[in-house]
Amino acid sequence: MENTQQFDMISIGDTVVDAFIKLSVGHIQETAHGREICLPYGMKIPFDEVYILPAVGNSANAAVSAARLSLKSGLITSLGNDQNGEECLAQLQKEDVAIDFIRKEDGKKTNYHYVLWKDDERTILIKHEQFTPLLPNIGTPKWLYLSSLGKHTLPFHFEVVKFLEENPTVELAFQPGTFQLGYGAEIADLYKKTSVVCMNKEEAEGLLNKEGVSVQELMDGLQALGPKTVIVTDGPLGAYMKYDNTYFNMPVYPDIAPPYERTGAGDAFFSTFIAYLAKGFDAPYAIQRAPINSMNVVQHIGAQEGLLSEEKIEEYLKNAPEGYKLTILEPIVKAN
Repeated sequence: MENTQQFDMISIGDTVVDAFIKLSVGHIQETAHGREICLPYGMKIPFDEVYILPAVGNSANAAVSAARLSLKSGLITSLGNDQNGEECLAQLQKEDVAIDFIRKEDGKKTNYHYVLWKDDERTILIKHEQFTPLLPNIGTPKWLYLSSLGKHTLPFHFEVVKFLEENPTVELAFQPGTFQLGYGAEIADLYKKTSVVCMNKEEAEGLLNKEGVSVQELMDGLQALGPKTVIVTDGPLGAYMKYDNTYFNMPVYPDIAPPYERTGAGDAFFSTFIAYLAKGFDAPYAIQRAPINSMNVVQHIGAQEGLLSEEKIEEYLKNAPEGYKLTILEPIVKAN
Protein backbone atom coordinates (compact mmCIF):
# COMPACT_ATOMS: atom_id res chain seq x y z
CA MET A 1 0.00 0.00 0.00
CA GLU A 2 1.39 3.40 -0.95
CA ASN A 3 2.35 5.63 1.94
CA THR A 4 0.85 9.08 1.53
CA GLN A 5 1.63 10.52 4.96
CA GLN A 6 4.17 13.32 5.21
CA PHE A 7 6.54 12.59 8.08
CA ASP A 8 8.78 15.22 9.60
CA MET A 9 11.34 12.67 10.78
CA ILE A 10 11.71 8.92 10.40
CA SER A 11 14.35 7.26 12.54
CA ILE A 12 16.20 4.09 11.53
CA GLY A 13 18.01 1.79 13.93
CA ASP A 14 17.91 -1.11 16.37
CA THR A 15 15.33 -1.07 19.16
CA VAL A 16 15.87 -2.74 22.52
CA VAL A 17 14.36 -3.38 25.91
CA ASP A 18 16.63 -2.08 28.69
CA ALA A 19 16.60 -3.69 32.11
CA PHE A 20 18.17 -1.18 34.51
CA ILE A 21 19.63 -3.01 37.49
CA LYS A 22 20.47 -0.53 40.26
CA LEU A 23 23.48 -1.80 42.20
CA SER A 24 24.18 -1.11 45.84
CA VAL A 25 27.37 -3.18 46.02
CA GLY A 26 30.59 -3.18 44.06
CA HIS A 27 33.02 -0.36 43.41
CA ILE A 28 34.63 1.55 40.56
CA GLN A 29 38.38 1.43 40.06
CA GLU A 30 40.83 2.97 37.63
CA THR A 31 42.78 0.52 35.46
CA ALA A 32 45.05 0.70 32.43
CA HIS A 33 41.93 0.14 30.34
CA GLY A 34 39.92 2.91 32.00
CA ARG A 35 37.33 2.82 34.76
CA GLU A 36 35.96 -0.62 35.56
CA ILE A 37 33.10 -1.81 37.72
CA CYS A 38 34.14 -4.50 40.18
CA LEU A 39 31.77 -7.04 41.73
CA PRO A 40 32.43 -10.06 43.95
CA TYR A 41 33.08 -13.11 41.78
CA GLY A 42 31.15 -16.34 42.26
CA MET A 43 28.70 -14.89 44.78
CA LYS A 44 25.05 -13.90 45.01
CA ILE A 45 24.93 -10.11 44.71
CA PRO A 46 21.93 -8.13 45.96
CA PHE A 47 20.59 -5.23 43.94
CA ASP A 48 18.35 -2.32 44.88
CA GLU A 49 15.79 -2.30 42.09
CA VAL A 50 15.19 -3.20 38.45
CA TYR A 51 13.40 -1.00 35.91
CA ILE A 52 12.26 -2.48 32.59
CA LEU A 53 12.13 0.11 29.78
CA PRO A 54 10.78 -1.08 26.40
CA ALA A 55 11.30 0.56 23.00
CA VAL A 56 14.63 2.29 23.62
CA GLY A 57 17.87 2.55 21.63
CA ASN A 58 19.38 5.51 19.81
CA SER A 59 16.82 5.72 17.02
CA ALA A 60 13.77 4.84 19.13
CA ASN A 61 14.85 7.52 21.59
CA ALA A 62 15.14 10.01 18.74
CA ALA A 63 11.69 9.08 17.44
CA VAL A 64 10.14 9.69 20.86
CA SER A 65 12.06 12.95 21.23
CA ALA A 66 10.69 14.20 17.91
CA ALA A 67 7.14 13.17 18.85
CA ARG A 68 7.40 15.01 22.19
CA LEU A 69 8.40 18.08 20.17
CA SER A 70 5.15 17.78 18.18
CA LEU A 71 6.66 16.39 14.97
CA LYS A 72 5.13 13.63 12.86
CA SER A 73 7.59 10.92 13.84
CA GLY A 74 8.06 7.33 12.68
CA LEU A 75 10.52 4.49 13.27
CA ILE A 76 12.03 1.86 10.97
CA THR A 77 13.18 -1.10 13.04
CA SER A 78 12.79 -4.84 13.52
CA LEU A 79 11.44 -6.64 16.56
CA GLY A 80 11.01 -10.26 17.54
CA ASN A 81 7.59 -11.83 17.31
CA ASP A 82 7.44 -12.07 21.10
CA GLN A 83 6.02 -10.41 24.20
CA ASN A 84 8.92 -7.95 24.43
CA GLY A 85 8.20 -6.88 20.86
CA GLU A 86 4.53 -6.31 21.70
CA GLU A 87 5.53 -4.15 24.67
CA CYS A 88 7.83 -2.09 22.44
CA LEU A 89 5.02 -1.48 19.95
CA ALA A 90 2.62 -0.48 22.71
CA GLN A 91 5.15 1.94 24.21
CA LEU A 92 5.85 3.60 20.85
CA GLN A 93 2.14 4.01 20.18
CA LYS A 94 1.74 5.54 23.63
CA GLU A 95 4.40 8.09 22.66
CA ASP A 96 2.62 8.88 19.37
CA VAL A 97 5.41 7.37 17.23
CA ALA A 98 4.11 5.78 14.03
CA ILE A 99 4.73 2.02 13.92
CA ASP A 100 3.82 1.60 10.24
CA PHE A 101 7.40 0.69 9.28
CA ILE A 102 8.22 -1.76 12.09
CA ARG A 103 8.69 -5.43 11.14
CA LYS A 104 8.25 -8.39 13.48
CA GLU A 105 10.50 -11.29 12.46
CA ASP A 106 9.51 -14.85 13.32
CA GLY A 107 12.16 -16.90 15.05
CA LYS A 108 13.97 -13.80 16.36
CA LYS A 109 14.05 -12.32 19.86
CA THR A 110 13.55 -8.63 20.52
CA ASN A 111 16.88 -7.11 21.60
CA TYR A 112 17.19 -7.14 25.39
CA HIS A 113 20.02 -5.37 27.21
CA TYR A 114 21.05 -5.38 30.86
CA VAL A 115 22.14 -2.04 32.30
CA LEU A 116 24.33 -2.24 35.41
CA TRP A 117 23.59 1.09 37.08
CA LYS A 118 26.07 2.29 39.69
CA ASP A 119 25.91 5.86 41.04
CA ASP A 120 25.15 8.13 38.03
CA GLU A 121 26.84 5.96 35.40
CA ARG A 122 26.06 2.63 33.77
CA THR A 123 27.66 -0.34 32.04
CA ILE A 124 25.45 -2.01 29.43
CA LEU A 125 25.53 -5.71 28.53
CA ILE A 126 24.41 -5.86 24.90
CA LYS A 127 23.45 -8.52 22.38
CA HIS A 128 22.06 -7.58 18.96
CA GLU A 129 19.79 -10.07 17.21
CA GLN A 130 20.56 -10.72 13.54
CA PHE A 131 17.57 -8.88 12.09
CA THR A 132 17.25 -8.17 8.36
CA PRO A 133 16.74 -4.42 7.90
CA LEU A 134 14.67 -3.31 4.93
CA LEU A 135 13.71 0.14 3.72
CA PRO A 136 9.91 0.17 3.24
CA ASN A 137 7.86 2.68 1.28
CA ILE A 138 8.13 5.77 3.49
CA GLY A 139 7.26 8.50 1.03
CA THR A 140 9.47 11.59 1.29
CA PRO A 141 9.95 12.60 4.92
CA LYS A 142 11.72 15.86 5.67
CA TRP A 143 14.45 14.00 7.59
CA LEU A 144 15.84 10.52 7.98
CA TYR A 145 17.64 9.96 11.30
CA LEU A 146 20.05 7.03 11.04
CA SER A 147 21.83 5.56 14.04
CA SER A 148 23.01 2.30 15.60
CA LEU A 149 22.50 -0.94 13.67
CA GLY A 150 24.07 -4.39 14.00
CA LYS A 151 27.44 -5.31 12.51
CA HIS A 152 25.86 -7.40 9.73
CA THR A 153 23.86 -4.51 8.25
CA LEU A 154 26.46 -2.94 5.93
CA PRO A 155 24.44 -3.64 2.72
CA PHE A 156 21.42 -1.82 4.16
CA HIS A 157 23.41 1.41 4.27
CA PHE A 158 23.74 1.23 0.49
CA GLU A 159 19.92 1.03 0.29
CA VAL A 160 19.75 4.28 2.27
CA VAL A 161 22.21 5.92 -0.14
CA LYS A 162 20.10 4.81 -3.12
CA PHE A 163 16.94 6.16 -1.47
CA LEU A 164 18.59 9.55 -0.89
CA GLU A 165 19.80 9.68 -4.49
CA GLU A 166 16.24 9.03 -5.69
CA ASN A 167 14.71 11.48 -3.19
CA PRO A 168 17.03 14.52 -3.10
CA THR A 169 14.65 16.61 -0.95
CA VAL A 170 15.10 14.23 2.01
CA GLU A 171 17.79 15.28 4.51
CA LEU A 172 19.91 12.72 6.40
CA ALA A 173 20.96 13.07 10.03
CA PHE A 174 23.63 10.50 10.93
CA GLN A 175 24.57 9.57 14.50
CA PRO A 176 26.85 6.58 13.84
CA GLY A 177 26.86 3.68 16.26
CA THR A 178 29.85 1.48 17.09
CA PHE A 179 29.63 -0.78 14.04
CA GLN A 180 28.88 2.11 11.67
CA LEU A 181 32.01 3.88 12.88
CA GLY A 182 33.87 0.63 12.24
CA TYR A 183 32.77 0.56 8.60
CA GLY A 184 34.98 3.58 7.94
CA ALA A 185 35.47 4.24 4.23
CA GLU A 186 33.06 1.43 3.29
CA ILE A 187 30.17 3.89 3.81
CA ALA A 188 31.91 6.88 2.23
CA ASP A 189 28.91 7.42 -0.06
CA LEU A 190 26.62 7.66 2.97
CA TYR A 191 28.70 10.45 4.50
CA LYS A 192 28.51 12.27 1.16
CA LYS A 193 24.71 12.19 1.38
CA THR A 194 24.62 13.30 5.03
CA SER A 195 23.26 16.73 5.91
CA VAL A 196 24.29 16.64 9.59
CA VAL A 197 26.62 14.22 11.36
CA CYS A 198 27.09 14.07 15.14
CA MET A 199 29.55 12.09 17.25
CA ASN A 200 31.67 12.57 20.35
CA LYS A 201 35.29 13.69 20.25
CA GLU A 202 36.73 10.23 20.85
CA GLU A 203 34.64 8.77 18.04
CA ALA A 204 35.74 11.53 15.65
CA GLU A 205 39.40 10.97 16.55
CA GLY A 206 39.05 7.24 15.92
CA LEU A 207 37.17 7.58 12.64
CA LEU A 208 39.65 10.12 11.25
CA ASN A 209 42.68 8.49 12.90
CA LYS A 210 43.59 11.86 14.39
CA GLU A 211 44.42 12.21 18.05
CA GLY A 212 45.62 15.32 19.83
CA VAL A 213 44.38 17.73 17.17
CA SER A 214 42.07 20.68 17.74
CA VAL A 215 38.33 20.21 17.65
CA GLN A 216 38.25 22.57 14.66
CA GLU A 217 40.54 20.19 12.76
CA LEU A 218 38.30 17.26 13.71
CA MET A 219 35.27 19.10 12.36
CA ASP A 220 37.15 19.97 9.17
CA GLY A 221 38.02 16.30 8.77
CA LEU A 222 34.44 15.18 9.24
CA GLN A 223 33.11 17.82 6.88
CA ALA A 224 35.61 16.70 4.23
CA LEU A 225 33.76 13.34 4.22
CA GLY A 226 30.68 15.13 2.89
CA PRO A 227 28.32 16.33 5.66
CA LYS A 228 27.22 19.95 5.36
CA THR A 229 26.99 20.48 9.14
CA VAL A 230 29.19 18.75 11.71
CA ILE A 231 28.73 18.43 15.47
CA VAL A 232 31.35 17.05 17.87
CA THR A 233 30.42 16.69 21.53
CA ASP A 234 33.00 16.80 24.30
CA GLY A 235 31.33 16.00 27.62
CA PRO A 236 31.48 18.87 30.12
CA LEU A 237 33.04 21.15 27.46
CA GLY A 238 29.78 21.08 25.55
CA ALA A 239 29.20 20.70 21.83
CA TYR A 240 31.15 22.09 18.89
CA MET A 241 29.58 22.75 15.51
CA LYS A 242 30.82 23.72 12.08
CA TYR A 243 28.03 25.33 10.12
CA ASP A 244 28.18 27.74 7.17
CA ASN A 245 32.01 27.80 7.40
CA THR A 246 31.83 29.03 11.01
CA TYR A 247 32.91 27.19 14.16
CA PHE A 248 30.67 27.34 17.24
CA ASN A 249 30.75 26.14 20.82
CA MET A 250 27.60 25.55 22.88
CA PRO A 251 28.12 24.85 26.60
CA VAL A 252 26.15 22.26 28.52
CA TYR A 253 23.04 23.50 30.26
CA PRO A 254 23.79 23.55 34.02
CA ASP A 255 22.31 20.60 35.91
CA ILE A 256 19.22 21.54 37.90
CA ALA A 257 20.22 18.77 40.33
CA PRO A 258 22.99 16.13 40.45
CA PRO A 259 22.55 13.76 37.46
CA TYR A 260 20.52 10.69 38.33
CA GLU A 261 21.52 8.47 35.41
CA ARG A 262 23.19 9.45 32.11
CA THR A 263 21.71 7.07 29.52
CA GLY A 264 20.40 8.82 26.41
CA ALA A 265 21.92 12.26 26.90
CA GLY A 266 23.56 12.17 23.47
CA ASP A 267 20.39 10.92 21.78
CA ALA A 268 18.39 13.71 23.42
CA PHE A 269 20.90 16.30 22.24
CA PHE A 270 21.10 15.31 18.58
CA SER A 271 17.43 14.43 18.12
CA THR A 272 16.41 17.79 19.57
CA PHE A 273 18.82 19.56 17.24
CA ILE A 274 17.37 17.76 14.20
CA ALA A 275 13.78 18.27 15.39
CA TYR A 276 14.26 22.04 15.40
CA LEU A 277 15.77 21.90 11.91
CA ALA A 278 12.70 19.93 10.82
CA LYS A 279 10.57 22.72 12.29
CA GLY A 280 12.32 25.15 9.93
CA PHE A 281 14.86 26.78 12.27
CA ASP A 282 18.55 27.15 11.47
CA ALA A 283 21.43 25.34 13.15
CA PRO A 284 22.50 28.11 15.60
CA TYR A 285 18.91 28.33 16.85
CA ALA A 286 18.62 24.54 17.18
CA ILE A 287 21.88 23.96 19.02
CA GLN A 288 20.91 26.39 21.78
CA ARG A 289 17.97 24.15 22.64
CA ALA A 290 19.56 20.71 22.28
CA PRO A 291 21.57 20.69 25.57
CA ILE A 292 18.43 21.48 27.56
CA ASN A 293 16.84 18.15 26.65
CA SER A 294 20.08 16.35 27.54
CA MET A 295 20.17 18.06 30.93
CA ASN A 296 16.64 16.96 31.76
CA VAL A 297 17.07 13.39 30.51
CA VAL A 298 19.88 12.69 33.01
CA GLN A 299 17.51 13.66 35.82
CA HIS A 300 15.47 10.50 35.13
CA ILE A 301 15.87 6.77 34.61
CA GLY A 302 16.51 5.84 31.01
CA ALA A 303 16.64 7.84 27.81
CA GLN A 304 13.03 8.88 27.31
CA GLU A 305 11.26 9.80 30.55
CA GLY A 306 12.95 13.22 30.77
CA LEU A 307 12.41 14.29 27.14
CA LEU A 308 10.74 17.70 27.07
CA SER A 309 8.09 19.50 25.06
CA GLU A 310 9.00 22.59 23.05
CA GLU A 311 7.19 24.73 25.62
CA LYS A 312 9.36 23.41 28.47
CA ILE A 313 12.57 23.78 26.46
CA GLU A 314 11.76 27.41 25.73
CA GLU A 315 11.00 27.97 29.41
CA TYR A 316 14.40 26.61 30.44
CA LEU A 317 16.09 28.71 27.73
CA LYS A 318 14.33 31.85 28.95
CA ASN A 319 15.64 31.18 32.46
CA ALA A 320 19.13 30.10 31.42
CA PRO A 321 22.11 31.47 33.36
CA GLU A 322 24.18 34.21 31.76
CA GLY A 323 27.01 31.86 30.76
CA TYR A 324 24.74 29.68 28.65
CA LYS A 325 25.55 31.30 25.29
CA LEU A 326 26.49 30.18 21.81
CA THR A 327 29.96 31.48 20.95
CA ILE A 328 31.89 31.68 17.71
CA LEU A 329 35.38 30.12 17.69
CA GLU A 330 38.34 31.31 15.70
CA PRO A 331 39.78 28.94 13.08
CA ILE A 332 43.01 27.24 14.05
CA VAL A 333 45.86 28.55 11.92
CA LYS A 334 48.30 25.77 11.12
CA ALA A 335 52.00 26.59 11.17
CA ASN A 336 53.81 26.15 7.86
